[in-house]
Amino acid sequence: MIVISSLSKSFGKVNAVNRVDLHVPEGDIFGLVGPDGAGKTTLLRIICGLITPDSGEVRLAGYAKKDLGYMPQRFSLYGDLTVMENIQFFAAMYKLDKRIVDERADDILSLTNLSAFKQRFADNLSGGMKQKLALTCALITRPKLLILDEPTYGVDPESRKEFWKILYNLNQAGMTVLVSTAYMDEAELCNQVAFINQGHIKAADSPAGLRKSFVHRILEVRTVSRDPDLLNHLPEVLDVSFFGYKYQVVADDIPRAKKAVETYLLENNLPLISIKEVPPSMEDVFVLLAEKEVM
Repeated sequence: MIVISSLSKSFGKVNAVNRVDLHVPEGDIFGLVGPDGAGKTTLLRIICGLITPDSGEVRLAGYAKKDLGYMPQRFSLYGDLTVMENIQFFAAMYKLDKRIVDERADDILSLTNLSAFKQRFADNLSGGMKQKLALTCALITRPKLLILDEPTYGVDPESRKEFWKILYNLNQAGMTVLVSTAYMDEAELCNQVAFINQGHIKAADSPAGLRKSFVHRILEVRTVSRDPDLLNHLPEVLDVSFFGYKYQVVADDIPRAKKAVETYLLENNLPLISIKEVPPSMEDVFVLLAEKEVM
C-alpha cells in the first residue's frame, strides 16, 4: 500500500502539492483526477522517488523500489529503435538477463497485443500503440505496483478501452495500480478515486461514494436548441452544462426547476424532446468540487 502524510512541494511561488494525505490500498486500481496543473504529475513523481518533497513523507509499505513500475505521461522511448530494441534497452538499465527479458517480453507483448510489431520502429506506431509499448517497458521488471501518469491522454476511444482492459487484467493478477486521468469515464473504472486541485486533495472515496456525496439533483433536458447558454438565466437552476445534444441542469428543487424549464421553452417556441431526472455523474461531482475551490 501507499501511505502519504503531509506531503508538500513548491516550485518557486507555486504550491504544486500542498499538505497531501492519501492512502492507496494494496490490490486496488486507484484513480487520481484533477484539471491540468492540479499537481497530479508532481505527486506521482514524488511517489516514484523522482522528485524530493519539501516536507512530508511517502511510505511504500510492502514494496521495494524494484517492485515499482512507472509510466510517464509523455512517450519517452526511442523512435529510431524497434519495439523489441526499446524493451531490451529499458531492461538493460535494470540489468535483467537477456533470456529473462525475451521470455517476459513475449508474455507482455501478447498481453498488450504488440506481438506482431516487434520489429516496427516506435516512430511508426500509432498513439495507442506507443502507449502500449511504454506500458510494456514499465512491466518488464514485473512490478507489484504500477504508477501511470495520464496513460491514455490524447489516445483514441477504442485504444483507451483496450488499455483499460489490460489494466484490469494486471489488477486481477494481483498488481496494485495508481493512475492519473483526465477522463471521468476512466475515473468510474477505479476502485477508489481522489480529486486533486491546486495541490490539495479535495475528496477521496469510491466512485459510488463520491456520487452519493453530491448534494444537488440533476435534470437531463433535450430540446432542439443548441445554445449552451439557453437555460443559464433561470433562477431555479444552479448550473447548466451543455453536451451537444442535451443539457445537464443542476437544481435543488426538481419540480420547480422542471416547471421553469418547460415554461421557458414553451414561451420561446422551442419544442421539448425530453426532460427527466438522472443520477449525478463523476463529472458533476468534480465540477462541483472545482467550483468550491474557486469560491
